[in-house]
Amino acid sequence: MITMRDAFGEALIDLAKIRDDFVVLDADVAGGTGTNVFRDAFPDRFIQCGIAEQNMMSMAAGLSTTGIIPIVTCYGVFASMRAIEQARNSIAYPNFNVKIVASHLGLDVGPDGPSHQAIEDISIYRAIPNFKVVSPADPFELKNALPVVLDHEGPVYFRTGRSPIPDIFDKNINFKLGKGLIVREGSDVTIVAVGVMVHRALEAANLLEKENISCRIVNMSTLKPIDIDIIVDSAKTTGAIVTTEDHNINGGLGGAVAETIVEHMPVPMVRVGIKDIFAESGEPEDLSKKYRLMPEDIALAAKDVIKRKI
Repeated sequence: MITMRDAFGEALIDLAKIRDDFVVLDADVAGGTGTNVFRDAFPDRFIQCGIAEQNMMSMAAGLSTTGIIPIVTCYGVFASMRAIEQARNSIAYPNFNVKIVASHLGLDVGPDGPSHQAIEDISIYRAIPNFKVVSPADPFELKNALPVVLDHEGPVYFRTGRSPIPDIFDKNINFKLGKGLIVREGSDVTIVAVGVMVHRALEAANLLEKENISCRIVNMSTLKPIDIDIIVDSAKTTGAIVTTEDHNINGGLGGAVAETIVEHMPVPMVRVGIKDIFAESGEPEDLSKKYRLMPEDIALAAKDVIKRKI
């Protein structure tokens, strides 16, 4: 297993060998975001902005007007809060072609604690016009998603991650911006997951299979625009939905799916995520157990929502 941020650094190097249309901006956290390897391999395409995230966003906005694609890299809390005014007014409002790539997400951050655990970033960027929001589930999907994101004209918020994560897909995974992906078919309940929670959702499905409960698993790696068709089809097919995310349950994946089903296909639904609280500092696995983000917790939510089916 490798981390998503390491996969991101490797993907940047691979892409830089075949295309010369992007540069990477850093806020003095290259080791934390995985861009240190790119810095060493392509120093002339790496711009050190220092610990000045607001200035970095504005610099990226200006660079984008020259035809270069700026890839802004920093931690999720700083991308979504410290520099959000610049991201909104200097990048989103003029619809500039800037890609913001953030690491250090949710409880996956672990020992750095709540000051660095981005649990609000999906909610924030979903609410900003023109931004697309992407959060791959494993290193293979990340490497396939990055060139698609670079080819998209307009601002994108792209999430990586800090801890090692199991491979779910293979190198041929076909990422499509704005589309979810069914990674396991089922008929009793649908579990819609994002990021680090996708492999846990698959583990939950294995647990439920032992109780003769059939789970559809949807990887929702694009959170905006949300894939309405796959959500509606899942609601019709299974009649119940669980969402799971390493993020506040307010405004994140659960909010996006709830907005969709209440307008198009109302069915019982349960949200598994961080329950609108600040977590503690600790190892990611320990935190996930304490705040109920483990496969067993997802399985319990699935059994609960099935009981509410009409």
